[in-house]
Amino acid sequence: MSSTEPPEILGLLSDPLRWQLVDELGRSDRRVGELVELVGKPQNLVSYHLAELRKAGIVSARRSAADGRDVYYRADLFRCRDLLAGAGHSLHPGLALAPAGADDAPAPRRAKARLLFLCTGNSARSQMAEAFVEHRSGGAVEARSAGSDPKPLHPMAVQVMAERGIDIEGRPTKSLTRFARNRFDRVITLCDKVREVCPDFPGAPTTAHWSIPDPSTVGQDDLPTLLAFRHAADDIEERVALLLADLTNRPAERSHHG
Repeated sequence: MSSTEPPEILGLLSDPLRWQLVDELGRSDRRVGELVELVGKPQNLVSYHLAELRKAGIVSARRSAADGRDVYYRADLFRCRDLLAGAGHSLHPGLALAPAGADDAPAPRRAKARLLFLCTGNSARSQMAEAFVEHRSGGAVEARSAGSDPKPLHPMAVQVMAERGIDIEGRPTKSLTRFARNRFDRVITLCDKVREVCPDFPGAPTTAHWSIPDPSTVGQDDLPTLLAFRHAADDIEERVALLLADLTNRPAERSHHG
């Protein structure tokens, strides 16, 4: 009887190594070599468990824009949430979990956290992330953005953010060198290329990498450009929601350098 069989998600995440991999990949996109170092296990074992998690749709992978030989892995925590909620319901209807709404999250405790988002041009991805943090935190978290090779703000970035009720028109683009002496709690790279040139910042902030394709360079035949910007905005908004929850609920920062 299917009702007596535990949901697959419980078996997948009951393995300590898989749990650790999902935990690491929920906070920063990683390459296999980095995961091997973080979890202290052989590469063949890490690769096997990554493959199992990918089969279940819990982990995804994409090739690096900086080096096509590299692959970045990422955990889909929202899918994990939904699968775990379904597992509770399958055990008993009274255990169904209702996802918390974005407006239900309390403002982060402690001093105001300072975040820096980096990409190549500071023309779309990092600007979106900065604006989402400001909007969703109600100003409780301070965010800045910059680029390694600043370019004008992309009009389609302005358009897709306006569709979400957020006005970024007229925001200046900035070089990451402008913030080289500033202290941040977290520095997050959103582009594989800028990750390779990201400098060390004072105070050794927690770092993370979000491997998000540049929407302005997505092939026109594969995906309409505006749709690419919408996909990027959706991805960034989901990640920002998780980041703000992390800032709210973790009493102390852990140094996870990307």
